[in-house]
This record gives sequence, C-alpha cells and structure tokens, in this order.
Amino acid sequence: MHIMKKIYILLLLLAVNLSNAQNQEEVNGIAESEMKAASRVINFVTNPNTANYDITYQKLEFTVNPAVYFITGKVSSTFTALAPMTTVTFDLTNELTVSSVTKNNVPLTFVQNADDELVITLPGGLATGSSATVVINYSGQPSESESAFTIDTHSGTPILWTLSEPYGARDWWPCKQDLNDKVNSIDVYITAPSQYVSVANGIQVTEMINGALKTTHFHHGYPIPAYLIAIAVTNYSIYTQTAGTAPNQFPIVNYLYPESLAANMNNLAKTVPIMNLFEQLFETYPFANEKYGHAQFEWGGGMEHTTVSFMENFSRGLIAHELGHQWFGDKITCGSWNDIWLNEGFATYLASLVIENLDGQVAFTADKNGMINSITSQPAGALYLTDSETTNVNRIFSSRLSYNKGAMVLNMLRFKMGDAMFFQALKNYLADPALAYGYAKTPDLQAHLEAVYGQNLAEFFNDWIYKQGFPSYAITAQNFGSGQVKFVINQTQSHPSVNFFEMPVPVRVTGAGGQFKDFILHNITNGQTFTESVPFVVTGVLFDPKKELISSNNSVVLGLDNFELEALSLYPNPTSSEIYLKLPSSVIVEKTTFFNMLGQKIRETNSETNWNVNDLSAGVYLIEVNTNFGSKQMRFIKK
Repeated sequence: MHIMKKIYILLLLLAVNLSNAQNQEEVNGIAESEMKAASRVINFVTNPNTANYDITYQKLEFTVNPAVYFITGKVSSTFTALAPMTTVTFDLTNELTVSSVTKNNVPLTFVQNADDELVITLPGGLATGSSATVVINYSGQPSESESAFTIDTHSGTPILWTLSEPYGARDWWPCKQDLNDKVNSIDVYITAPSQYVSVANGIQVTEMINGALKTTHFHHGYPIPAYLIAIAVTNYSIYTQTAGTAPNQFPIVNYLYPESLAANMNNLAKTVPIMNLFEQLFETYPFANEKYGHAQFEWGGGMEHTTVSFMENFSRGLIAHELGHQWFGDKITCGSWNDIWLNEGFATYLASLVIENLDGQVAFTADKNGMINSITSQPAGALYLTDSETTNVNRIFSSRLSYNKGAMVLNMLRFKMGDAMFFQALKNYLADPALAYGYAKTPDLQAHLEAVYGQNLAEFFNDWIYKQGFPSYAITAQNFGSGQVKFVINQTQSHPSVNFFEMPVPVRVTGAGGQFKDFILHNITNGQTFTESVPFVVTGVLFDPKKELISSNNSVVLGLDNFELEALSLYPNPTSSEIYLKLPSSVIVEKTTFFNMLGQKIRETNSETNWNVNDLSAGVYLIEVNTNFGSKQMRFIKK
C-alpha cells in the first residue's frame, strides 16, 4: 500500500507537470494567434486625421460569398464633430473602391488617397457639436496584407471570416480604428448565399431569405472598437446553452462546423461553469442583454470579438482566455498598445483562476510555476511597452511578458493586497463609469487598486510594470530560542533598472513530524532579519511554496548551528576534577558522549550537565552533547 501511494503521488506530479506544460503551450499558441492577427501593426499608427470627430453609430451592410474573395458594402456612419469640420476622414485601404458617398441622399465628393484614407467633403461644413450621417458604398477584393478578411474551406465547405486586431478593419470596411473612440452601437446586415449561416457581434434580430440569398441582421448595443467587429459565414450548426442567473440569464450561442459539433459537446459544456466563476469573482457578464458565443474558424488559437469569440479549438484554457477578455479587453479595452497587458495579462490570469477554482491548489501552483519559468527564462523585459516597442508585433504579443508576466504581476498584487481587497478593486475598476465600455490605461488600474488598498502602489508599479527583471532570494533560517526561528533575507536583481524589489516573501518551515507553518516576510532591505514563533523544532525551509512571486535562482538554507547550541560551553576549562555544561533553559540534554583524541568512546551519560573527571588522565578530550536542538561537539583539557 505504501508503494502504491508513492506511485500514485508520482503519477499525480507527472500529470500536473504535463498539464502545466500544456497550459504554457496553449498560452504561447494564443499569443502567436493574436500576434499573427497583428502582423502589420508596424505599418499603421492611429490616424490623426480621424481625431476630430466622435463616431456614435454605424450600420454595416455586407454582401459576401465564402467561396469568393470579394466584398460589397454599404456603411452608414453617424458622427459628431469635436471641432469645426469641412471634411471627414475614414480609414480604408485602396484595394477597395468607393462608388458613392451620400448625406441625406445627396451625393458628396470624396477622394481615396495614398495613405489608405477615404476623405469626404462636407458641403457647408459641420460645426462643433453637430452630427451628420454619411453613407458609403464600396466593393472589391480586400487587402491580404493583414489577413483581416479570409476565405478558406473546412471539410471541403467554404468559410469566410474576419480578424481585424489591431489595424485590419480598414481592409474590409471604412472605419475609424484607434484606441480612443468606440462606436456606441452597430447594426450588421450580412447577405450571403442562403445555404450558409452568418455570424456577427450582438444579438440576431432577423433573418430574411430572398431567392438564393439570405440576409441576417445583428444588433450590438454596446460601445465597441473597430478591431472587435467581426463576421463569419459558413454552414454552421448552432448549439445554444443558457448561462447567468435570473434576472440576467442569456444565451451562449455556439456556431460550429457540423462535422465538429458532436466531438466538442463536452468541451462546450465547460463554458457555463467558467462563466459562472467569472460572474462570481467580478460582475455579471458585460453583454448579458445580448449573448456570448463561439464561432469556429480556421486560424490558430482564438480571438475575443465582443459577444462572439472566434475559436480554432475548444480547449478549456482557450475558452477561459477568450471569455475573460469580454471583461478585460472588450468591456474595458487597453487605451494604447503600451498597455496591452491590461488585455492579455488579465485574460491569462483569468484562465489561471479557472485552474485554481476548478482543479485546486496543486494545479494552480503548477500553472503559476510554468509562467514564472517562462518569465525568468530571460533576465530583462518590462511589462509596459515603450513607444518604439509598440511597432514590434513580437513584443506587443510576447507570451513571456504581455501574457505571463502580466498574469503573475496580477497574482502578486493579489498576494500583496489579499483576496478581498484585490477582487473588490477589480470590481470597482470594471464598474467605473469613466472606464466601463471604454478605454483604460495602466494608471487607471493603479488608482482603483490604491483606493481599496489604502496604500501607495507607485513603487510596486514602478518595479514590476515600468522597469525590468526580477529578484533572486537568498534566505537562511536557524532555530532560535525556545519555539522561535530566525530568518535572514537577501536578494539580487536580474536587471539594473530595479535597485530592490520590496515584496512580502512567503516561506514555509517544516518539522520532523510533518508539521509546517507559513510566514510572510515583508522584505524591504538586504540583510533584514525576522524572528518568528514556531511550535516545533524547524528541520526544513521552503521558499514560496505556492509560487506567488516572480523570482528565480533562489537559495534557502537551514543553519546547521542553532543559536541555542552556540550558547553551549564547558567550564572551568581546563579543569582538574569537575566540569560543567552551561546552556540556555530551552535546551534539554538527551545524551553526552566522551571521546579521547583517538576518537575512542570512553564514557556516555544521559541528561547530566556536570561530570567528575578525576579518573581521566591529563590531556585533551572531546564531549559530544546531543540535545533537543541537535548536537554540538566541544573540547576540554584535563589538567
């Protein structure tokens, strides 16, 4: 039975390690997918020519066929002038040809320029605060440079999908794509051959068949950035689940290939408990008036389009990551690519919270350990991107930094603040009317954390978010006095940008009888000492057993010499007749052995602390004293 137990433990550890490796592989895959979606970010920055208006409503009418690489569109855009306007500019690639633009059914003049802009003249201009609606008709084969509009096949059946993060929307419709202005609401009409099923953001309103074509109308009534608007068309099978709790119940609408539905039913079932967990930890699903959903597509990984994540597979980790984005990324969107960790770090950590709550602490610890190993595989790297780094796609979607380090920084904030304060701060962040359904930057999150925590977190954010690297800890522990243990803690840093990482440091001490006790050492300087009470003799020390901190190359040593044993001494020494043992009151002598200098045992006693040595010849002798704190050897001279 004992052997079987050992085998079981080994198999459990093997399973946890394998699962941890799979989790890290999945994180890398998600990052790779989102990075590929952004493969041309370097070629586009926010267009200053679209900054003079606020986009409020868009009606998007698309005619497509998943077997043909072509789009015909009619986009009606309502906007409000933020300054006097004589023209209005939209982002649109030159591969698409605009055939007409109207305002109140009156044709307007326009030009498509070399900067992939559609510039429309507004007769009479538009005063600050005034609104207008322009209707743009266009068609063509979308640019392929960003893979934002794609046709493919699955099991021989055509499929069309879009994937616009971060700057691909302009490849298939005239838009305003930036990270400072969401369109307040949209209606999407997709006309396609009637044998296909169409998918878009929001809730399906109507479906009308007209001969060989079918038009499906979706309405999305929440603010949304251009890069999260998406469509997909193929022969989907639809499987609907119910989530939420009354009165906030809503459908989860799954659009899957017919050949894939049966095989994924068990995977899809995992969505509801994940949704329940996120609603319990944070708040009601942000788009509960409409739907959540999945649409299968052929790109690797997934993409968190608002209300309908596009999914290459239905692993629990991918479901959790993309669903987590609905709160962090879709409801509140990073306000610049410098702040991408507010999207990706959160989604990665929410997937880890699923492991914690559904699989338990052992699996959660293993998952965090995998992220720590990834982060510390290189000594440098900040969480917050410099402006120059925002032109590097590999850096924006770095699985090591934006995903794993982002997630573990959130874990350290949780560890530092405690669960109650941490999760309350996140609830407040999500509910902030200045941020909700809008954009946030890193200082916005910091302000909400500090408001609940009641302490300044500037040093933490400076060290862990804006600067680089991680600490390596060297900790020594020694039994000290009766029922106490003394720790000395030092650290070095992997990168010179940080002088010292002030952090609470978790350690665990163990005893010979299987006892253990956990301590949090609030480390603010090198050489800092801590004396803690412990109800047993410490025989072992573990650093960060639950993997709460980003750190690497740590050393923990239990001192062989106890402070109590250092106080043991013999007197008088030399002696001619009697010799006494001086010892603290906490030390109990269990056995004493006398040796001559040849190593031969010449006497042994039990609990005595003084001895008559008249019978010993003159010379040097060794006494080994065994105590409740260990053993110590001392020499004395017999005159």
